[in-house]
Amino acid sequence: MLVTPHGEVRTPAFMPVGTQGSVKGLSPADLRASGTQILLANTYHLMLRPGSAVIRGLGGLHRFMAWDRPILTDSGGYQVLSLKGLVKVSEEGVEFRSHLDGALEFLTPERSMEVQADLGSDIAVTLDHAVPLPLDPAAQREAGERTIRWTERSLHRARELEPAGGARQLLFAIVQGGGDPALRKEMAARTSAFECDGFAIGGLSVGEEKRETWALARAAAEALPADRPRYLMGMGTPLDLLEGIACGVDLFDCVLPTRNARNGMAFTAAGPLNIRNAEHAGSERPLDAGCACEACALMSRAYLRHLHLAGEILAHRMLTLHNVTFYQTLMEGARRAIERGLYHQYAREFSERYRERDGNPPAPA
Repeated sequence: MLVTPHGEVRTPAFMPVGTQGSVKGLSPADLRASGTQILLANTYHLMLRPGSAVIRGLGGLHRFMAWDRPILTDSGGYQVLSLKGLVKVSEEGVEFRSHLDGALEFLTPERSMEVQADLGSDIAVTLDHAVPLPLDPAAQREAGERTIRWTERSLHRARELEPAGGARQLLFAIVQGGGDPALRKEMAARTSAFECDGFAIGGLSVGEEKRETWALARAAAEALPADRPRYLMGMGTPLDLLEGIACGVDLFDCVLPTRNARNGMAFTAAGPLNIRNAEHAGSERPLDAGCACEACALMSRAYLRHLHLAGEILAHRMLTLHNVTFYQTLMEGARRAIERGLYHQYAREFSERYRERDGNPPAPA
């Protein structure tokens, strides 16, 4: 159980991604209906638009986006990394050009925490130096060491700030270490020495093979304290979540359920299905008979396929609501199985039913 200023979060938990203060296509009521306990919002995007000072002036992010449950904000490090050639990293911070208007910006560990304090999120995450993989050992070490130094600066500044709303933010420190399990373990052990409320495992699924991802995640998780929550950043598929839970991870986020919904993919207990496929044109079946979401209760696959092919916004909303509900139902099942001491059986039985029948997910929108 994770206790935050805006409520308790039963773990393991999945956080839908509300990049710009909104989970695309879903209202706060939709998210509550899906079983969502906690959302993720993005420091980088909200810093640029509408600006953290605007959000603070309006009472903080919870009031701004009409969400009264917990919010975690990431530090902006991964989004800056994704800008690639537009970024210049130094010891002081990261210089980059805004993807909105090309304006020159500078994000330091201190500014990242200042922005997150303005937002008033329940959980703020320290700035890290994320790097793509594969990468040479010297560069991996350099990024890991810089992340340690930035973590210290981030935490120091965060403790000086008054978050919007007045409640103390929980502080999570990010573990880096590139593609070397030994370095990951070392960085996790050193990060564990910081006085913070939890830890995030970052810099995964950035070019390495899946088997490497899990070796790196395990190396980090095993070196982190068991008495504080562990957050695996940016992953993943339903099977990824189950694997992560087995590694000892408590929190997850990923854009897959929302992004793939916009491209016509629905997650089901038997595996993902592509609503665009002709086999669904005359189907009266729901997306997933075991799902309690509005789309599955009221709408057929044939109707949802029609909406998607016609470009109707309702298709995006219904598929997104279904996918987020599916992920939350998966997490609720995992929590119950853990309470009964039957988690490995639960994960095995789910994996035996679940098949990637439609191959790779559609290309991102």
